[in-house]
Amino acid sequence: MRIYKPIISFLIFTMLLALPPLYLKYFEDGYLLVPGFWTIFFFISALTLIVFVVVLTVQQKNNEMYAQAFLGATTFKLLACLIFVLIFIKKGRPEKLFFVADFMYLYFLNTVFEIYGLLRTLRNQNSK
Repeated sequence: MRIYKPIISFLIFTMLLALPPLYLKYFEDGYLLVPGFWTIFFFISALTLIVFVVVLTVQQKNNEMYAQAFLGATTFKLLACLIFVLIFIKKGRPEKLFFVADFMYLYFLNTVFEIYGLLRTLRNQNSK
């Protein structure tokens, strides 16, 4: 299986994920977005892309290591995001409620897409 199809679907997903914040920024007041929202957006999106590509690559090379790679990559992503949040909060002191809402919007939707995409890829590979 080729990796480019899941990556293209990830890029389309990322563009769709950016539409509501862009709407809020340009057509509303934008007060729901914390300063540095786009930093959070690009960090979580890049981290998700890295995890996605690594797990797909491991699956192609050694299908038996898929579960370990998935769990390891997910743990890495969680820890990297926790460290990022700690640094982001210490440096900027954002509004707590808006920061939690913005971060959860990005983190959970990226994680849901990552799990869906990887499981769909695994299901397609198992059906062959």
